[in-house]
Amino acid sequence: MGVSNFASVCSKTPLPLCSILKSSTHLVLSNSTVIHNFDPKHLNVGILPRCYARSVDLANTVIFGVGNAFINIGALGVILIIIYNIRQKYTAIGRSEYQYFFQLTLLLIIFTLIVDCGVSPPGSDSFPYFVAIQIGLAGACCWSLVLCGLLGFNLWEDGTMKSMLLVRGFSALGFVANFLASILTFRSWIQDHTIANINTTGMFVVVYVVNVIMLFVYTISQLLVSLFIVRNYWVTSAIALGVFFFVMGQICVYALSTQICEGVKHYIDGLFFGSVCNVFTLMMVYKIWDMTTDDDLEFSVSVNKEGDVVYDNSFR
Repeated sequence: MGVSNFASVCSKTPLPLCSILKSSTHLVLSNSTVIHNFDPKHLNVGILPRCYARSVDLANTVIFGVGNAFINIGALGVILIIIYNIRQKYTAIGRSEYQYFFQLTLLLIIFTLIVDCGVSPPGSDSFPYFVAIQIGLAGACCWSLVLCGLLGFNLWEDGTMKSMLLVRGFSALGFVANFLASILTFRSWIQDHTIANINTTGMFVVVYVVNVIMLFVYTISQLLVSLFIVRNYWVTSAIALGVFFFVMGQICVYALSTQICEGVKHYIDGLFFGSVCNVFTLMMVYKIWDMTTDDDLEFSVSVNKEGDVVYDNSFR
């Protein structure tokens, strides 16, 4: 997939990577004007979308995507609550692994705020690295989720050092693969530094194809667990709901962003609804795990005939 195809995508949605990738034949301005054959040496700008959310000038600081920022700030609170609830289920299967996954999502949201809100402004030397880290963390989340989904088959004992090394090692591989695919494309280290020759095939394959395969494997594994192991159709419904939110988020970002932006007069764009859908998807991931695991307490509490509380400290 060459940069011309990314130019087509970037003309519809304001992805952070679009501020870095440059096309020598395609530049779309906010008034839908297309400029061809400009000299990239004299224009330090990426591929601009037709419509994007307006920025806000606060205390001499320009803040981009304010609506999307509020959603991501709220998402931080949601993820912290989820992590707290996971920590309270002391003996649930996959407790440590899922806690690690949501810690990764917490980091991902923090870097998303840095990139989307202009903490590291587009055009700065640090911006490509922050975007690459954001993409790397997204890949790490996808890759770690696969191993979390396989825990239901009891292929290895959860919560052990071996299990955590598998999850952390696999997520580290996902981070490195996505980070390198992104930063090598952004900096053109493997090219001859001619903008017209930038090739985004490697980044597209790793970031979009491989990560989607990881999410697909997780979904299938959870469906098998819900249908044949726990036999709980509420879990199947939660999986379907999570897939629905994820797909709707992608549609809002990649297909409807321009229509949304123009319809609400540039106040928000597709990233706003994409972030909302991603939050609900993460909530469904937690709910799926919550419904497929039991918190086996190390002791039970009962009341005898005399009304005395009796503690049974035997392990189940």
